[in-house]
Amino acid sequence: MAEDINRTTSISLPTEVSSEILQKVQEESAIMRLARQITLPGNGVTIPVITGDPTAGWVGETDPKPVSKAQLGTKVMRAYKLAVIEPFSNEFRRDARALYDALISRLPGVLGLTFDQTVLGTQNKPGNDFDNFAGCTAQSILNANNGTYLGLVAADADISANGGLLNGFALGAQGRALLLTATDSTNRPIFLASANDGTVDKLLGAPAYFNRGIYKAGTAAAGQTAGTPAVVGVAGDWTKALYGTVEGVQIAISDQATLTYKDGSNNDVTLNLWQRNMFAVRAEIEIGFRADTGCFNLLTGATPT
Repeated sequence: MAEDINRTTSISLPTEVSSEILQKVQEESAIMRLARQITLPGNGVTIPVITGDPTAGWVGETDPKPVSKAQLGTKVMRAYKLAVIEPFSNEFRRDARALYDALISRLPGVLGLTFDQTVLGTQNKPGNDFDNFAGCTAQSILNANNGTYLGLVAADADISANGGLLNGFALGAQGRALLLTATDSTNRPIFLASANDGTVDKLLGAPAYFNRGIYKAGTAAAGQTAGTPAVVGVAGDWTKALYGTVEGVQIAISDQATLTYKDGSNNDVTLNLWQRNMFAVRAEIEIGFRADTGCFNLLTGATPT
């Protein structure tokens, strides 16, 4: 949604409301719940990356001790702006509490969803200093022949081979469905305490978080069954993933703007706020993401037919 702002003013959100919006963005994002958070300066920050560990050795009583250094590299994490504009009726503006409640309930999910889709690789990265998992090793977790469990174990093994320790999963609704339908040789669910449980909070002893943004549809050539399978989740060592925000979620408001957006048929539609007794709220967050992508695996489902 684009905007042509004629007059824009700022909303001064109470501290607790602004903090709650950012907290709920973090709760909505499966990636943010797993990755480590750092404070990100506006001009970015250089992050040290360990690319090799020191090596210890056995020594005799008076022998010299071995000297070994870790191999270090660096990455730059920059802040990129993620934003959305949403129109509201003037009734919300007259009632500050109702507006705050609407902001808290609606905007965090949109921001968290887009962040997860970008890290997964469904949406394009905002810049070169923002990592995603698009090129990570993929493991199938289809159910046939105990494939779901074996796929998760294969991801664990690959992450370990690259110097990581699998400690968390981010999955979408499609990935959750595969887990719920995975059964053993006696048709008992593998990842549930019982068939009536319906929840999956741990896999291979590691926590699992879910967000509908953790999904990338598969592709197939016209008339062919071969193609790229759908991505339904990501597993990894989340100590090797960092995200940073500059100032939390920033809010601005305008009642004199003309908004331009796409309708269901991808046609441009204009909305004059003053004419319709409406106003628009712009929410934006400056955020960056960096990861050692070798310590992550994509989890895939079926190939489209």
